[in-house]
Amino acid sequence: MMMQRKTCRHIHELGEFGLISLISGKVRPTPAVPVSIGDDAAAFQWQNGYIGLTTSDMLVEGVHFDLSFCDPFRLGRKSLAVNLSDIAAMGGIPRWFLLSLAIPAKLSVGFVELFTSGMLGLADEYGTALVGGDTCASKEGLVISITLYGEQQEGRIIRRRGALPGEAVFVTGTLGDAALGLEFLRKGSTDGRCISRHLDPSPRVREGLALAEAGLATAMIDISDGLLSDLGHITEMSGSGAIVHQDRIPLSREFAAHVESLRNSDYSLALGGGEDYELLFTAPARNREAIGSLFAELGTPVTEIGEITSTPGVHVLSAEGKPIPAPKAGFDHFSTTARDTRSSLPVHWEE
Repeated sequence: MMMQRKTCRHIHELGEFGLISLISGKVRPTPAVPVSIGDDAAAFQWQNGYIGLTTSDMLVEGVHFDLSFCDPFRLGRKSLAVNLSDIAAMGGIPRWFLLSLAIPAKLSVGFVELFTSGMLGLADEYGTALVGGDTCASKEGLVISITLYGEQQEGRIIRRRGALPGEAVFVTGTLGDAALGLEFLRKGSTDGRCISRHLDPSPRVREGLALAEAGLATAMIDISDGLLSDLGHITEMSGSGAIVHQDRIPLSREFAAHVESLRNSDYSLALGGGEDYELLFTAPARNREAIGSLFAELGTPVTEIGEITSTPGVHVLSAEGKPIPAPKAGFDHFSTTARDTRSSLPVHWEE
């Protein structure tokens, strides 16, 4: 009896990544676009030996933020930061961006002024310029869409694919802070390192560029959906698997203190929480010393947390080497049980 392929009638049945696959499957390859849908940014033929990079992110009120936990200045910074992080994950140099806004009529002019001040301030920090965009009215909430363009020399771009069995897995900074910060915000806290990490993340542009120029990494991604989910993207694209050692996960003092206060070793937010925007990359074991020296010069912590394997899937091991049940990885916008861990930004700035 011939098996019939299941047909999904609704988007929530298809899921976010199923929707992306549906759309990307209809896109015809073109020689002018060597990297298309599926990486952190698309790449296209540019000029003078450089490859152009472009990425786009949308933030929707009620999904990614609800204007209840932070000011418009930091919302502006974060809106651009998430795009800068995508270019960083490709080892690229950010250059120009377009800003499109769908704005409720009652939103105050003061809100927009603070929002754009935050965004343009961060743009100046990374030598990136706003060059255009679009605005329109919104009958519901605020919608922010940014398209960022960057570039990198041909041959230096780092993609998600490229990880090989036996290679080491590295991560910058600390993990779980942004997700814990969101929990603090929901409980009424307004200050602290984790809250700052959630509301005003720092994209690792310098670090991504340094890795690309040194040629040390074989695959890279930024941690936006969570460590396990994003490492899963690398292994899927590379046709490999990975092991993560839970006791090697780098934690901030604030995160560690919170875990200790609960009197358990709950790493779920560090493994599955998103929006840290740290870089996750793979490299041959022989590059360990060079990677350590490079990040010491940058003043950025880097930690080896696991290794790439030939066995499919991402597996978490305890300090004793025993398998640990992993938390549900990542966030699917179209899941029927979706509860986003993105910013929930109050203070209702409408007049």
